[in-house]
Amino acid sequence: MAGNSTIKISAAARAHTRKSKNIEMIIQISIGVLVGIAGYGYLALRPPPPKICGSLGGPPVTSSRVKLDDGRHLAYKESGLPKEEAKHKIIFAHGFGDSKDFYLPLSEELMKELSIYIVQFDRAGYGESDPNPSRTVKSEAFDIQELADKLHLGPKFYVIGASMGAYAIYSCLQYIPHRLSGAALVVPVVNFWWKSIPAKLSQEALGLLPVPFQWTFRVAHYTPWLVYWWMTQKWFPNIMRGDVSVFSRTDLDIIKQLSGAPKESQEKVRQQGVHECLHRDLITGFGKWEFEPANISNPFPNNEGSVHIWQGYEDKHILYKVNRYLSQKLPWIQYHEIPDAGHLLIYNATLCEAIFKALLSF
Repeated sequence: MAGNSTIKISAAARAHTRKSKNIEMIIQISIGVLVGIAGYGYLALRPPPPKICGSLGGPPVTSSRVKLDDGRHLAYKESGLPKEEAKHKIIFAHGFGDSKDFYLPLSEELMKELSIYIVQFDRAGYGESDPNPSRTVKSEAFDIQELADKLHLGPKFYVIGASMGAYAIYSCLQYIPHRLSGAALVVPVVNFWWKSIPAKLSQEALGLLPVPFQWTFRVAHYTPWLVYWWMTQKWFPNIMRGDVSVFSRTDLDIIKQLSGAPKESQEKVRQQGVHECLHRDLITGFGKWEFEPANISNPFPNNEGSVHIWQGYEDKHILYKVNRYLSQKLPWIQYHEIPDAGHLLIYNATLCEAIFKALLSF
């Protein structure tokens, strides 16, 4: 009997030991899985370091650049008359996913006739301009001001911004109005969380966009720390998947025409990293602004200059009603609504010429 008891106790002990080892193994596996998930999450949320132009292992510098006071560089391209001869100096801010090589359908003859000098620049993180990890709507205005000063454009200059680049122009109107001779916002970006725009109108504008666009802008606004993951994950569609439904009939015609126009490759536009250009643009443009556009004061109370908004009635990116409402709130803005134009209206040579002529009419 004693022998049998000993055998039973030993068997029970061995079973207990095996059970303990199994539990220990399960715990170790669980910890490993959790660490793996945490590691994947960390890597998925954390963008890679930027490949700074001119740095070791980074893309080469092939464009003219100015060095800002904070050490960053802005790349630029000049056209029109030499700045020493031109009567009007104009700084142009490109849109989302573009660069200083943005195609402007202006002839040399017209630029000479209007006596204009144009400088187009890569906004922070795009092309060959250094990224700005502290980028805000406000910082865009001071980048433009420093660019003008480094190029010796004088005390005043004109500014034009297209689409996403227009938030830099709103910033100029807010923070450096004393430096402006005039401003034009072409199909300007709309932040759907501006408090000065009726919520119903903002939601209507957002709701007309394809669902991937809606979610991308919501992520940029509410959880900016998730933008890198959202824009690079493969499970859910985002704005980078390509959706021609956001282009009007006239936009599609323009896209066909532009296929033969000179344009830098997208690889160069994003060469320092998509997070530094595209993602930061979304976070800045659709995040919380430091001011409300509807509260901007008239920069030209004595009519010594003018501000224009150009909006396509058929624009499927920006609902015309929002910019129409904003221009009604700010009666000093000259609002131009083009009946048969879409988001790409600036590529129409006739309209592009009209934009520049209207700006310089004072």
